[in-house]
Amino acid sequence: MYIRSLSGLIFGIVVVACIFLTPWTMAALLLFVVSVGTFEMCRLHGITDTLLFSLVEIFVCGSFAIGGLVALGTLPQRWLLLELLLMSSPFLLALFSKHLRHESIFACCYAAFFFLSLPSTMMLFMYRHDLFGTMAGPWLVLLVFVLLWANDIFAYLTGRLLGKHKLFERISPGKTIEGSIGGLVFTIITIIVFSRYADWLPLRTAVGMGTLAVVFGTLGDLCESMLKRQAGVKDSGTLIPGHGGILDRFDSVMFSVPFIFVYLLLL
Repeated sequence: MYIRSLSGLIFGIVVVACIFLTPWTMAALLLFVVSVGTFEMCRLHGITDTLLFSLVEIFVCGSFAIGGLVALGTLPQRWLLLELLLMSSPFLLALFSKHLRHESIFACCYAAFFFLSLPSTMMLFMYRHDLFGTMAGPWLVLLVFVLLWANDIFAYLTGRLLGKHKLFERISPGKTIEGSIGGLVFTIITIIVFSRYADWLPLRTAVGMGTLAVVFGTLGDLCESMLKRQAGVKDSGTLIPGHGGILDRFDSVMFSVPFIFVYLLLL
């Protein structure tokens, strides 16, 4: 617990610093997350061939690089059309792979794209005032992380104190219904308090964000647990002491970001 708390504190400081320094420092952090996360995703799907792994990294990181540069205003938005061309890459990788079944390559590539590249690009777009108005900027990005951190902490504490009924025992035996409810309640309280001091965040929007973060953050955690269980491993990696790998720390954030992104755009 001591190691987990210390590494979690350091991890949080690094994330917050990157969010507030410049969008470019956040982009650099996300590129690291996408790269390492793709490595872990390849390992979970049994991709160990150096050439094939390198091509998957190029596909996923290249996708994020294009989207990130568009989000940061370096490339015009028409460059996003290249993403459509990149989506054919997994088929070409499977065509020339001699050892792996094509299902494993498709699963790895598209999981890494939707679990890592796409949400990371969307986070960078959250800095854009032309999309999100007064909400845009580092505080909006930080709020996403705070909501998921609050849910993780309070769900864990509530589950330890009151948890009796399993939420999804087949995938994650440690999660309980009581813990999930506690995470939802305290996360909503957290964002209501936050909205009282943030003029740019209406209460209705805040409650919606909190609910989406909890629901899809929990689903993201369960999806990553499913991948680990199928691969027969406890953690996706060992990068963060006491926490596991990049996917273990960013699963709930990455899975919930697209839903929060679309929700805010629709509002």
